[in-house]
Amino acid sequence: MYGMLLESVAHFIQIEYGEDVWTAIKKAANCEYQVFNTHQVYPDNLMSNLAVGAATVLGASHDSFMHFFGRCFVRFFCHLGYDVTVKATGRYFTDFLESVDNIHSQFCFTYPKMQSPSMYLTDIDANGCVLIYRSCRDGFTQYLMGQLIQIAKDFYNLSLKVKVLDKVSSSSGSRSHVIVTFRLNFDNREYMLYKSRKDSFHRIGIPEKFPIDIILDLFPFCLIIDKNMTIISSGKKFFEVWKGKGNFYNKPITDYFKLRRPKGISFTWKNTLNLQSVMFEMECNRGITNSNATAVSTIKDGSNISSMEEIKNILLKGQMKYVKDIDAIIYICSPIINDLDDLTDQALYLNDLNPHGLSKELVLAGWQHNSKLEVMFDKAEQRSDELDKNYKLLEAWKKRGDELLYSMMPKTVADKLRATESSLSTCEAFDAVSILFCELVGLTSKTVKETMLVVSIMNTVFSQFDSLMDKFPVYKVETVGQVYMVASGAPEKTQLHAQNIADLAFDMLKTISKIKINESSEVKVKIGIHSGPAVAGVVGIKVPRYCFFGDTINTASRMQSTSEPGKIQISKNTKELLSEEKYQIKSRGLVEVKGKGKMQTYWLLEK
Repeated sequence: MYGMLLESVAHFIQIEYGEDVWTAIKKAANCEYQVFNTHQVYPDNLMSNLAVGAATVLGASHDSFMHFFGRCFVRFFCHLGYDVTVKATGRYFTDFLESVDNIHSQFCFTYPKMQSPSMYLTDIDANGCVLIYRSCRDGFTQYLMGQLIQIAKDFYNLSLKVKVLDKVSSSSGSRSHVIVTFRLNFDNREYMLYKSRKDSFHRIGIPEKFPIDIILDLFPFCLIIDKNMTIISSGKKFFEVWKGKGNFYNKPITDYFKLRRPKGISFTWKNTLNLQSVMFEMECNRGITNSNATAVSTIKDGSNISSMEEIKNILLKGQMKYVKDIDAIIYICSPIINDLDDLTDQALYLNDLNPHGLSKELVLAGWQHNSKLEVMFDKAEQRSDELDKNYKLLEAWKKRGDELLYSMMPKTVADKLRATESSLSTCEAFDAVSILFCELVGLTSKTVKETMLVVSIMNTVFSQFDSLMDKFPVYKVETVGQVYMVASGAPEKTQLHAQNIADLAFDMLKTISKIKINESSEVKVKIGIHSGPAVAGVVGIKVPRYCFFGDTINTASRMQSTSEPGKIQISKNTKELLSEEKYQIKSRGLVEVKGKGKMQTYWLLEK
């Protein structure tokens, strides 16, 4: 399907539900496209996948969203000016329904890869009609119903009720079609009155009968078909282009003509009568088949050379009209010629076309403008590809930016900061957190070489510590010099903050024991932990950081500075939060702490 259908879905979901919901729907639908391009072709199942995604995210049914998508498309194409085409089809809603196939045929020039459905009406009465819908795509029943209801409301001010009477599938070779029969209930009295008046109107001064030869002259490519679907007569140009042996009179039309449109129907008398308002496209093989290809002699340098001349089939387009007086159908048609190249390919000439109408003028105009259109389409397709690449690149950079931001502060805090203009919104007081400080000891840097070694060791150790952050529900606050700071209980609140920090401290000691400076020495750390209330928030503009403030942070820092290499010192507050059944804790006694005086501290030995 073309991108315009998907554009309408994206447009109205973002308007009615918001961009975040649209992003969630695409994710649920496994949709990798960031933007849909009008003239780009996408997988047919993408629409249904989006409906499933919308149902998952918003909690409604798949059918209800396919119905909604159908209504969205009608509202969307009005913004692009296609509403003029719908309004121009006829005075009444029934006129539009009978012209849907013709509208699709016209749009095949703008959307050449369009696989449009086919529709026709039966049982037209004052209360509505029956619509027969054929399509090579399954699952679009509700989508069509939404379209019809929205068109009836917006363009004809009608209240339309749609009921599915029947739904079957048919196969023809490798292709399968779904056939749905709808009953459309609406006020159709004005159309029926108009039709009765038109049927009763007689032109004065015109003979009731006139020779059929006049029709055959006016339409040199027309065909006359009887109830047995055999050809009983034709326009006079056929004998000039006919290459087969004999003629095709009194022979089945399907022997020489292949129905291209309407799609998915059997070429029968009944179907042809029902589709008189629809444009028919047929392909004529000129009487040449694979078994009886004719050898055409050509003259070159005065000698006869026998060769097989490849002649393309003639494409015909026109309307089937039933003539009661002769009890037959006349196919009033003309060859489909887009430009002079098509004319040459089909071995036709300008004087073969209808002398009336605009066939010749359109061929010449198409030849003049075709090259310009091709260049325009190529440029539009190129821009579309570039736009899609740019959106993917934008998404990749956005992902990198998010990763960088989340490395500077917690995701919840970053999202809150992104949604507001002031960093004060991220400031929050926490009743209980646990803070850990870990300092590398025994590293000296008197020379440049020693300093380079210290930096290398710090990078190795802190990188190992960083890998532990995902193992526990903790947050790395910062590193200052040779000190590594970690918090638990903020910004994600938890009652197990002391336990999380204690378990992390043990893993830090295990990790550091495996790192060697050289064969004779190893890296040592001293760790201090304290628990209590704190305030946290984002500070700074150029390089914003999520920082902690309060006496708890100062005390935790003192626990680290008064600790000993290879040991974990904890305060009384932290000790009371840890289970003595799970952790082995030993009293260190009173320790002189700067700014605090003597404090009772403890060694956290092992689990």
